[in-house]
Amino acid sequence: MQVKVYSVAQINHYIQSLLENDFVLNSFWIKGEISNFKAHSSGHLYFTLKDTSASIQCIMFRGEAEMLPFLPKNGMSVAICGYISVYQKTGQYQLYVELIEPLGIGNLALCFEQLKQKLEQEGLFDADYKREICAYPKCIAVVTSPTGAAVRDIIKIIKRRNQSVKIIVVPVLVQGEYAADSIVQGIKLANQWEADTIIVGRGGGSMEDLSAFNEEKVARAIFASETPVISAVGHETDFTIADFVADVRASTPSMAAEIAVKNVVALAEQLQYMESMLKNAVENKILEWKNRLEFVMQSHVFAQPLDMTQKQTIEQMQKRIQTKMLHCLQTKQMQYEALKKRLEASSPFATLKRGYVLTQNEKGKTVTSIQKIQKNDALLLHFQDGIARVVVEKIVKTERSFSDSGKEKMDL
Repeated sequence: MQVKVYSVAQINHYIQSLLENDFVLNSFWIKGEISNFKAHSSGHLYFTLKDTSASIQCIMFRGEAEMLPFLPKNGMSVAICGYISVYQKTGQYQLYVELIEPLGIGNLALCFEQLKQKLEQEGLFDADYKREICAYPKCIAVVTSPTGAAVRDIIKIIKRRNQSVKIIVVPVLVQGEYAADSIVQGIKLANQWEADTIIVGRGGGSMEDLSAFNEEKVARAIFASETPVISAVGHETDFTIADFVADVRASTPSMAAEIAVKNVVALAEQLQYMESMLKNAVENKILEWKNRLEFVMQSHVFAQPLDMTQKQTIEQMQKRIQTKMLHCLQTKQMQYEALKKRLEASSPFATLKRGYVLTQNEKGKTVTSIQKIQKNDALLLHFQDGIARVVVEKIVKTERSFSDSGKEKMDL
């Protein structure tokens, strides 16, 4: 009888078929603690599931891993749904994971905490990025469900506080599978309309109902908004990721409306009160200064403004001023006389007094040389006491010499 010999691959394949066709092992839930967790670059997740006495190798393929709303970590207690199969290459059986549910803490709560920690580390919650809400907006965009009670409360309160504010309702889904994408688009649309303030929110509900406002894509859309955002999700005790990212968190939608718009009626009353207070203050101040003026007018100083000592002081000051002014005038007079003498000494008229004559041609130009005149030229001779007009009959060029006595001799 010939013995049949199997290959390793055949045996591993046979064991794989047995395990995968087993009624229990082809789909079951198992609980334990995660250890040796590794997220591979391929997108697959590898880890060990253990309890106090045993362990099993687990793998979660990328397709299933991408559907996880949270990231598993070492030490986390979880319940896993999957099936047992054999990795034929090594002959090792392992648990192929399809679903993971955290134990002790809800799935949504875990996702919330992980996303909150992630965004906080990135700085999306930092106060430095928070912007001031417009104090007197002209237009407010409300990103919410168009049929909920929240939008009605917001519109009613805004109109009650300021009738002139324009309200744009951006209808979005606030619950369900497509709510997060709808909210993101609503925020982008509100920015295109250039509203002064955006209110994003909805009425109260369970954590599952508010889950859209805990989505990362919604948080990043709020952070990227160019217009300041007020988050108004749920009741006062409800907190969402949107609340932490927004510029201002309102405890309720109604409170968001009160934050966004000031009560102009109350402001008008306040201004009227302040005007009245200011008017009274001015009138009281005028009355106070009037009384003080009357008191001063009736005082001894105004009745006898100057005593003898003050009069003597003033007279002495007047004398000193007069003395200084007289001295200054005398000095200026002396300076004037000296300048006058210097001017007279340098004047050509002073030369004329000594017997010299100033000669000019008919054009008024001074003749300084015999070379500049011709026969029959008319000349003007300036004496100290008058002017004579002469005609040149003869021109004689001479050479001048002076005797020892200083008298000039001229040879004609």
